[in-house]
Amino acid sequence: MALYTIRKGQGPGKLSREEFGRRFRERFVDPAFDPERESIARLESIAWEAYCDGRKAPSTVPAGPGFADPAYPVSTEWLATKRRLESAQRQHDDRTTSTRILVVTGSSRNDDTCPSEMSKSWRLSRAAIEALGAEGVVADHLDLSRLTSEYGRHIHPCKGCVSTAMPLCHWPCSCYPNHSLGQVNDAMAEIYERWVLAHGVMIVTPVYWYMASSPLKLMIDRLVCADGGNPDPTRTHGKDPARAKGIELAGWSYPQHLAGRTFAVVVHGDVAGTEGVRRALSDWLEWMGLVDAGSYAKLDRYIGYYAPYATSHEALDEDEALFTEVKNAARALVRVTRDIRSGETRRPERGLSRPRPK
Repeated sequence: MALYTIRKGQGPGKLSREEFGRRFRERFVDPAFDPERESIARLESIAWEAYCDGRKAPSTVPAGPGFADPAYPVSTEWLATKRRLESAQRQHDDRTTSTRILVVTGSSRNDDTCPSEMSKSWRLSRAAIEALGAEGVVADHLDLSRLTSEYGRHIHPCKGCVSTAMPLCHWPCSCYPNHSLGQVNDAMAEIYERWVLAHGVMIVTPVYWYMASSPLKLMIDRLVCADGGNPDPTRTHGKDPARAKGIELAGWSYPQHLAGRTFAVVVHGDVAGTEGVRRALSDWLEWMGLVDAGSYAKLDRYIGYYAPYATSHEALDEDEALFTEVKNAARALVRVTRDIRSGETRRPERGLSRPRPK
């Protein structure tokens, strides 16, 4: 008797031709497109065929040497991302390179779109970057608000492959781009590379309804492949759930692709939720094998507590101590990162194995 069955029946199935066309044409409602309606109709027909055929990755090549099945076709886009991550990991591991810290700004807000004003997270991130520069390290600023203000920039949601079987979750993620569904311009290919290059990560974020902000949570979910993900999709022949389940049940190592990097977390809010978000982010990072940089590097604070939103930037202006605390978090992160890189500080779990990895 099989240990498992592949459960089916939830998916809604294909759209009708009419509904597909309506959704496709929605991106061209601007009257400026009117002279090209015939051209758009021809493109719609091509897109419909790709959708019906499920051409997720229209450009593929044999995986080649180093894969379990070298002849299996893999997406050229996925393969290019994988090669960049391999190069980034080599650069990360080279102790002659400069220490590199990734500063992630989690707010959705910036002054290039609807809010028409910069975020407080951005201001605190800039303070951290100033402190990192003074420490002589390379600061890489990942501002997730660009998802809301740039054309064609997305983090598509995680599809939960890991819950079918860990080996079905590929490192890097192979769910996107999906050209047949129009799920393209996925920013995670670039973001994975920036996480791999980093020796330390600092997250600065507001609280959204007692939780992390939506762009930050999208990135977090898509980083699940960094914690146990399968670096060889030819082993599962793409997204074959039966193969993936068999591999997991035979024994999966759950490789932690970002383990050993250090982290700091800064969470701010206005009335509630900062401590819970700070703890959740710290727990997530530790689960992935990252090392916290001490108590100074885990910060939750309120700005303009129960005061009007309209004057929140002025409240931040007056809180000089918070800027100092953020800079201290950055400095603490640099010190621990350098100690680990030099070998002066060893990761506490070094030489130990997890009896129940997941």
